[in-house]
Amino acid sequence: MNRSGKVFSGGHFAGRIEELSDGYRFAYDAEYLASPETHAISLTLPKRSEPFTSAVLFPFFFGLLAEGILKDTQCRKLKLDENDHFGRLLKTAHSDTIGDVTVVEETEA
Repeated sequence: MNRSGKVFSGGHFAGRIEELSDGYRFAYDAEYLASPETHAISLTLPKRSEPFTSAVLFPFFFGLLAEGILKDTQCRKLKLDENDHFGRLLKTAHSDTIGDVTVVEETEA
């Protein structure tokens, strides 16, 4: 089962990030791309229609994760493996992130 999250920028749906068997994929939403009012979520992830792929979690998204004692606390309370960076992203980046980008875990209906 692939895990995924909805990425928001300034409260606007910007795209989806997915964990795949061979890495990660981020793709902007078509409406977000078409709007002249929106901006790239990161300099390393400029607005484009083609998805971005990476064998490791994109550094921009990794940068949204807590470190140190807060990381330890989150992992303990949420029962997460401290090396499951994508899991931590999905469980903790829905609020209180640096900047205006948040990630909301998608769940199967």
